[in-house]
Amino acid sequence: MPDTEPQPLFTVLTPTYNRAHTLPRVYRSLQEQTSRDFEWRIVDDGSTDDTRVLVESWQEDAGFPIHYFWQPNQHKKSAFNRGVEQAAGELIVAIDSDDTLDPDALQAMAEVWRGIAPQERGRYAAVTGLCARPDGTIVGDRYPQDVQDMTSLDMTFRCNVRGEKFGCLSTEVLRRFPFPEEFPGFVPESLVWRAIARAGYLTRFVNKVFRVYYDSPDALSHQGRQGRQHALGLWLLAHDTVVHCLPWFRFRPKEFLMAAARYTRFALHLRDAGIPRPQGRELKGWGARLLVGLMWPAGFALYLRDRRQAGGAG
Repeated sequence: MPDTEPQPLFTVLTPTYNRAHTLPRVYRSLQEQTSRDFEWRIVDDGSTDDTRVLVESWQEDAGFPIHYFWQPNQHKKSAFNRGVEQAAGELIVAIDSDDTLDPDALQAMAEVWRGIAPQERGRYAAVTGLCARPDGTIVGDRYPQDVQDMTSLDMTFRCNVRGEKFGCLSTEVLRRFPFPEEFPGFVPESLVWRAIARAGYLTRFVNKVFRVYYDSPDALSHQGRQGRQHALGLWLLAHDTVVHCLPWFRFRPKEFLMAAARYTRFALHLRDAGIPRPQGRELKGWGARLLVGLMWPAGFALYLRDRRQAGGAG
């Protein structure tokens, strides 16, 4: 349960694993915030480095509450769920252990959130803005309008806005939609955001930079060797696209065709690894079956390409 302190507007949540060398960047970023209406909760997923000692050295003089929780190594999604369970804030700001917030980020998010009428806030899951690189360039696309209310699925498929985005999320909504922990390893975050969108929750999108994004060498930035390593998570995402997102097919048909190819591609990698596909996630509906059947040759070709690349890398 959250500590008995005045409820902050924000819980800044950082799942971490052996990142004592990058956490100071997050800490400095929080010290620079123009708003102090937040707590920082660090969920340590079994680190064996000096993370605990480092965090304890900050706790007494940080100027804001810092809560540290250690758990045996499981996975980032498990650490995230634990942090959401413990959060005291109305809103969650999930920042990785190697990134930073713009100095005005929390103040700006608060202003946007409070700009939503109190009686309407229950319909909203998030406030989402932009990410910038350390040189100031925007990651991906800006939104079509400076302030725009819609579901995240509509922003993705109707507006075709791409690239890393960042903001705050309703703690109450996240508790209703935890990351699935029954699947080992990587599970795409978008599975959770899509489920929230399909439940009808809106997001307020704003063209303001909230986060400075540092590309990490262990990020899932491509789907070659890492694609095979994360085959289950990527198959789950392809399944979600072709089964549950078909109402948006007319906006981005090519994207759905490629998702259907990836369904076969990663299903074959799962077969090779001896990993059964999850029960209850069969292809449902004639549309999903048609898409996957039509794109089976392309999916098989991608699978063969992965095997050739793996042989060359070996």
